Amino acid sequence: MNMIDTDQSELRCPNCGGQCLYDPATQALACTSCGDTRTLETPWDGAASAETDYHADTPETLPPDLPDSRAHRCETCGGEVVFTGAALSDRCPYCDGAVVLSSADTGYRTTALIPFWVPEKDAQKHALDWVRGRLAAPKGLAATVEKGRVAGLYAPFWTFDSTEAVDYWASYTTGSGKNRRTRRTSGSMTVDFDDLLMPASPHVTPLIRDGILHHFDPRRLRPYRAGYLAGFAAERHHQSVAEGLSANEADKRLLIRNRIKGHINKSRVSNIGFNADTSGIRYRRILLPVWILHYRWNDTPMKVVVSGLDGRTFGERPFCRWKLTGYAALASLAVIAFGLLWGIGAAP
Repeated sequence: MNMIDTDQSELRCPNCGGQCLYDPATQALACTSCGDTRTLETPWDGAASAETDYHADTPETLPPDLPDSRAHRCETCGGEVVFTGAALSDRCPYCDGAVVLSSADTGYRTTALIPFWVPEKDAQKHALDWVRGRLAAPKGLAATVEKGRVAGLYAPFWTFDSTEAVDYWASYTTGSGKNRRTRRTSGSMTVDFDDLLMPASPHVTPLIRDGILHHFDPRRLRPYRAGYLAGFAAERHHQSVAEGLSANEADKRLLIRNRIKGHINKSRVSNIGFNADTSGIRYRRILLPVWILHYRWNDTPMKVVVSGLDGRTFGERPFCRWKLTGYAALASLAVIAFGLLWGIGAAP
């Protein structure tokens, strides 16, 4: 039996032969015909968090041909997603644009994933609660978002481990006024990164990344199985490890700069420069679950992102100009009132 047959047979109900979809509420495959459920747990689930060593002088194997799923390319943003089993959507999960069936997609094999834990109805509730809690929101925004389309997506991420031997130099300022002095400092330190979570696709925007970064726990990783993707879209890994490291270099350098500031332990640190010698790189290619609710406001596309791990919600939203003006006026009145009260209290 080849991989295609194996993956598709996993999605058929053993009782009635019907189509099965993954149900986050029960953490199992559920038959859409007879309602029977099957767990996807295996004795090897604990091995899904294993990491792979990377050495820059060791070439990677070529991306394997994975023809077990249908690839769809978005005509709007260019994103390419795959559907395992019955394709439940004809819209792009990333931007809500139209998608068309494309040629066979290939990519690097995913090593593990964390399944959806948040059901769709809960994701919609999180999105609505987030919108209703926004200050200066236009009238009718919640009603518009309530009609928005929710798409479930497994987005590609990396986890990286590394040890960074850092030599740095920087400036810091002491005193103020005539006593203000700028001083130079330098030093060495070691920075260890463990399970540094990084996007593995340019379509994973900061909004999507921020919506899923928190509370990542590698112990929740499970081996890649088609059953977990049944009913959801997923983007394959198309980056080599070297490309993934390069694409996320700016984020890693920002983290190192922040560690340097903490190591210097002075106020007003600036002009930071450093050299880092990287060793001990280990990685995982993983998929993480995210719900994306798409809506339009005054013909402008917007989205609310809900983590499929824990329901943490981030989003894009419009503002009501008149409400902003009112809040600004209230804030100004509060400042004036405080000043008057402080002046009265200080008067002799």
